[in-house]
Amino acid sequence: MGSSMASSDLSADMEIDAFRRLFPVQFYERHFVKSLRPDARTLNAARDTTVALGAVSSANGSALVKIGCTTMLAAVKMEIMTPSTESPDEGNLAIEFHMPPICSPLVRPGRPADAAPVISKQLADTILSSGMINLKELCLVSGKAAWMAYLDICCLDADGALFDAALLSAVAAFSNLRIPVVSLNDEGRVFIMSEEMEEGKSKREPVNNELRKLTLSNIPFSLSCVLHKNYILADPTAEEESIIETSVTVVLNSSGQLVSLYKPGGPVLAYSAAIQDCVALTKQRVQELQQILSEAISDMEVD
Repeated sequence: MGSSMASSDLSADMEIDAFRRLFPVQFYERHFVKSLRPDARTLNAARDTTVALGAVSSANGSALVKIGCTTMLAAVKMEIMTPSTESPDEGNLAIEFHMPPICSPLVRPGRPADAAPVISKQLADTILSSGMINLKELCLVSGKAAWMAYLDICCLDADGALFDAALLSAVAAFSNLRIPVVSLNDEGRVFIMSEEMEEGKSKREPVNNELRKLTLSNIPFSLSCVLHKNYILADPTAEEESIIETSVTVVLNSSGQLVSLYKPGGPVLAYSAAIQDCVALTKQRVQELQQILSEAISDMEVD
């Protein structure tokens, strides 16, 4: 009796899985009419999100972020550069987003993922336009030395909403950033203090006596949604993104002001009502992410 019931359940599971693979849109629509998704989330709910700071000990700032199964590792490395003549009192940022083959079966070895340069540019545009980082704060000696912040984000698991997770990991890594101590050598050149101490070239007092945090303001957070008929799905998985082509990504800063809105295309027109709903969902998500980031920072300070 028990064996026949188990066999029946297995057969039913196989039929559901086959239906899901053969008719994915119809499979999802059967859930949508119940205001649910196959992973048991409501349509407007985001996945569980975690932030761990200081994940890379060799970096000046780092973070490991997970949104559902989507996983990002971000690290910031600070290097001294000569500022440009156009902006002699400003430092600079360089942002790279990487998608190695381990992150998704769709990424093939030896072939860069198409999404990687797109997300890199989105991240750079968002971080710079939001005003989160004051580039003047990265200046060391006007016209002679400034900080170049290299931010590298590696996608370890690409299960949807990649930009949202990448942006959160970038914000978290900069929140964890500690700017190194620097000093002037006898020729007046700026050196990172640790290097100076190892090489024994300078005995002068450091320019800054301790590791310095970067002041962050108007921090941007984002939420991606996919649109299907009259349904709006927040924080989509990779499977949901693959079957629902129309997506909208809203970026708001910590004050709730709009930083950017990104709609790459798709068959569904994003009417003003749908955009307003996406913005409203993003406002709720910003509050959640602010709390998660604040708790991660507090936990790091306690440790």
